Amino acid sequence: MDEESGLWPFLSRLFGAKNGHTIEKRIEEAAQEGELKADEMVMLLNVLRLGRKQVFDIMIPRTDIVCAEIDDTLSEVMQKIVASGHSRIPIYKENRDNIVGILYAKDLLKVLSDEADGLCAEPPPTLQEFMREPFFVPETKNVKELIQEFRSRKVHLAIALDEYAGTSGLVTLEDLLEEIVGEIEDEYDAPRPEDVQPLGDRRYLVSGRTMLEDLARDAGLELESEQVETVGGYLSELAGRVPRQGEVFHVQGWRFEVKEADAKQVRTTILSPDDGAAAILSLPRLADSPRQRND
Repeated sequence: MDEESGLWPFLSRLFGAKNGHTIEKRIEEAAQEGELKADEMVMLLNVLRLGRKQVFDIMIPRTDIVCAEIDDTLSEVMQKIVASGHSRIPIYKENRDNIVGILYAKDLLKVLSDEADGLCAEPPPTLQEFMREPFFVPETKNVKELIQEFRSRKVHLAIALDEYAGTSGLVTLEDLLEEIVGEIEDEYDAPRPEDVQPLGDRRYLVSGRTMLEDLARDAGLELESEQVETVGGYLSELAGRVPRQGEVFHVQGWRFEVKEADAKQVRTTILSPDDGAAAILSLPRLADSPRQRND
């Protein structure tokens, strides 16, 4: 992170440190000592690490972009918008390496309203009339710099280009926010699988987003915390940081093994009866373990 940014000197004063890795360690120690909540620790660490990431690290890859072709009718484009739930989609000409515009769903509302009222324009409007100019950025652009450009340009979407000026991916303001606060879901996101999935023999696949009260209901394990509400948050609270893949926690006669995790959150765990029944936390010493980074 740029040492001249406003956050850096504030954190340096707060934790008495001079460089990023030392500040990260102080933040983790503050969480272990109960001075920071687990979610506060994660957000602070994510903000500090934001300057190390490039657009390529967080973008939606080219193959997953929902696009429309410039020759599509407005009706065809609206069907894609409804099916995807996106409020903005890129428009291309001939192929996806030639993005020529961005369509905002809200710009089509008047057309739909007029059609509903039987006021069809002659000739009918074309897609080109509603396109907005695309914002292109190199896939190697620093994520922190992109946030500033989104603010100054007042846009929420950018097309990422590779070194040959081909379309590499797409990045949105929501993608940037999720790098700080974790995954953001809305009513248009695809439904997620059950948070607690039985695997047999009293073993469960448990999402890190599972509410503690739901875990008690579905698996019979009651965990209490005044600071967090989810399984992932609970394990982060125990560790004083975001646990790494493969780490094991022994809690109340049960064994949590972290199956999937990244720098921001625990995604899934395997819950099973603890043969040792030891109410301890099995973790490598923090000082001896490499810090997980998502650079």
